[in-house]
Amino acid sequence: MSGNLRIIAGEWRGRKLAAPEGDTTRPTADRTRETLFSMLVSRLGDFEGLKVADLFAGSGALGLEALSRGAAHCLFVDQDAGAIRAIRKNIANLQAQPRSDVRASSVMSLGTAKEPLDLVLLDPPYDTGAGQVAVDKLARLGWIGEGTWVSLETGKGESVAIKGFEADATRDVGKARLHLLRRTS
Repeated sequence: MSGNLRIIAGEWRGRKLAAPEGDTTRPTADRTRETLFSMLVSRLGDFEGLKVADLFAGSGALGLEALSRGAAHCLFVDQDAGAIRAIRKNIANLQAQPRSDVRASSVMSLGTAKEPLDLVLLDPPYDTGAGQVAVDKLARLGWIGEGTWVSLETGKGESVAIKGFEADATRDVGKARLHLLRRTS
């Protein structure tokens, strides 16, 4: 699925992004990304210095958007070879290598974190429950701490219930449902 993916705001505003070839990934639509980042900005203020992860990363558009807006570092994780090629190409085109870490693996195979991240962005395949399983595991492995914001994109009809998390906001955009989650304990 290719569309004209672009960075919405920040230092790389308007720059085009490559989408993975084929139809195994579904890049987050610009309108959905715009809504998500407006929800995040209203809660975070800005992205300056944040440590971010873009999981089930696809093109890497979510993480690159965060970097464009001032995030210090982003971990990109996807197991699809086409997605990894697109992410690496986008990072190279934006010269974002010093602030990026790309891992070609399953989100579920991430080990224990050195420290919690500030923001975790997950855009797993819809209707699989993969995002909820990943959030639960990442919390147990220390990636998601008390102060971490978690964004989970699901299909519009999907609800999210993860032990130890509550929804700060849920918003439907097109076919997507955006969930902003916080740890409760």
